[in-house]
Amino acid sequence: MPIRYGFRRPGDGDDFEDLDPDELLALLSDDLLENGDLESALERLVRDGFSTSEGERVEGLAELLERARSRRRELEGRFDPSDELARYAERLDEIERLEDESLDQLEADALASDDERRAEVTGQYVDAQRLARSLAGDSVSERIASLQAYEFTSSEAREAFESMLEELRADVLGTYFEQSKSFLEHPDPAALAELRAMMDALSTMIEQDRRGEPLDPSFESFMERFGHYFPGATSLEDVIAAMAERAAAAEAMFNALSADEQAELRGLMQAMLGDMDLELSMHRLVSNLRQATPDIDWQRAARFRGSGGSFSEATAVAEELGQLRGLEDFLGRANAVHALPEVDLEAVRRNLGPDAAAHVARLQRALRSLRDQGFVDRTSDGLTLSAKGVRQIGQHALRDLFAELRRAPVLGAHRDAAVARGGDRIETATAWEPGQPLNLHLSRTLRNALARNGPGTPVRLHPEDFEVEEYEAARRSATVFAIDLSLSMAMRGNLVPAKKMVLALTQLIRTRFPRDFVAVVGFAETAQELRIEDVPSLTIDYAYGTNLQHALALSRHLMRAERGERQIVVVTDGEPTAHLMDDGEPYFAWPPVRETLERTMAEVLRCTKAGIVINTFALDIERSQFPFVEQIGRVNRGRTFYTSVDELGRYVLDDFVRSRNAG
Repeated sequence: MPIRYGFRRPGDGDDFEDLDPDELLALLSDDLLENGDLESALERLVRDGFSTSEGERVEGLAELLERARSRRRELEGRFDPSDELARYAERLDEIERLEDESLDQLEADALASDDERRAEVTGQYVDAQRLARSLAGDSVSERIASLQAYEFTSSEAREAFESMLEELRADVLGTYFEQSKSFLEHPDPAALAELRAMMDALSTMIEQDRRGEPLDPSFESFMERFGHYFPGATSLEDVIAAMAERAAAAEAMFNALSADEQAELRGLMQAMLGDMDLELSMHRLVSNLRQATPDIDWQRAARFRGSGGSFSEATAVAEELGQLRGLEDFLGRANAVHALPEVDLEAVRRNLGPDAAAHVARLQRALRSLRDQGFVDRTSDGLTLSAKGVRQIGQHALRDLFAELRRAPVLGAHRDAAVARGGDRIETATAWEPGQPLNLHLSRTLRNALARNGPGTPVRLHPEDFEVEEYEAARRSATVFAIDLSLSMAMRGNLVPAKKMVLALTQLIRTRFPRDFVAVVGFAETAQELRIEDVPSLTIDYAYGTNLQHALALSRHLMRAERGERQIVVVTDGEPTAHLMDDGEPYFAWPPVRETLERTMAEVLRCTKAGIVINTFALDIERSQFPFVEQIGRVNRGRTFYTSVDELGRYVLDDFVRSRNAG
């Protein structure tokens, strides 16, 4: 990646809204729940981009990478410095043609005068002029050096040559000093002397800095005298970076040529710099810049497929191509989440435009805000979801489920957990919805009306001002969610909806019924208690078995000290196929053997005797295929719901809210 050196006023192109980290978390939650890896989910989101809730598209790194590649292909087809060498050769041919015509005319005029002495002297002069030019080499630089020492006969040829030299000097200076091009379009001796002084002073500071010595001149005094060459630079590193990248681009332009063309162009450049007494200062500065910037690829070669263009223009393209290659390397990295904070916004802005920089900046700030607001943690294993992030994802899932209930109510009971009469009043309130009892929270309702209307009387109330008091049920409940983690749950796409349901319901219990007990058990070959914080990253391994017996036993154990209503919510997609043997080892068999069913039913009876209700949600199965889940309901008096995976969340939510608020 090129060294950063973007001299820009703060705020330019930054008029965009920050992304809400909560919205970003919601966008990646489905991917996270499906694959269980926060870093991979963020990677895909950052790489693919997304649309905000307001329909605004935020481009991902893959789109920006394609922009960079497209821009590079466009630039590669724009110039070719070898054509410029040919153009200067053609101009020299034309200058020499004009000179030859002048000599021919001079010789013809002498012969026509009938003056033998004049004809003899003129002939000797013409022969000498032609001999002097014939001794020049074939390269452009050699021909130019020869003509610089040549006394032109043709005023037209002399003027054309001087014009070409002025253009060439400006082109050479522009090749190395793009930042200063406007000061060097018509370099006079004073301007060249100042340029040489700047290069010498900069070389001295680089050498002093490398030796650890105080800068003399100081950077402040250097900028006071030469700051017009580096507008916006605030440190010696800025100046070095700007000069080094330009010089490296000039090298890349040279390296794009054949060996013969390189030699010719280097000779031409040296001739022009020597003509302006800048060669030694330039050589010293470039040598220092190479040592000061080891991370720049000084050996790279630009790729040109176009035609024409000056050397300075080709160098500018080579400089941009180098930056684009650096951008492509960063944008194309496999670990986009880690690469994103390091992407050079100034390089993006210069090469891809302010809108592309805005997209990258928004992504950078959004990822940073996820950490700053505590939604994610960085550990030795990478990025992980924090407890706060898990709660937030649960809140998203809960909100989605309530939205589904309002659109498609399923059980005809309470559709919202906002009001539970008969319990203790708590100091919270929520917006009133049509159909709810109008138990107004008076102070909040009046505050909403005043905020809408402003101070003064009478206070006019609108339905949207109403807030109703919330009550917490006086009784405590205990709930264990027992989630089937057998391989079939993943193969049938049932795991993600089950995880969403668990996160939503645990979030509901923790926020609306904080005195309730809630736990999660996952079961496959065996059962184990799961931390709520681990549910989003939960994945299914390849252990076979559906050990419902162990799941019920563990759930019963977790609620052993709880009083009041207790229930186990079982989510499964099949019959029990595993149980624990007397020695505690799991036993698996498909189809289920009698012992597995008997041991599972024995645990159902223990739960029933303990007063624990088992509510079973059977996913995508036919009653005739798996009758055992109905037998659980008949023995335990719990409820059995046959539902599709799409309806699981709202079925469980509706049933939980109805049973929790009843009485």
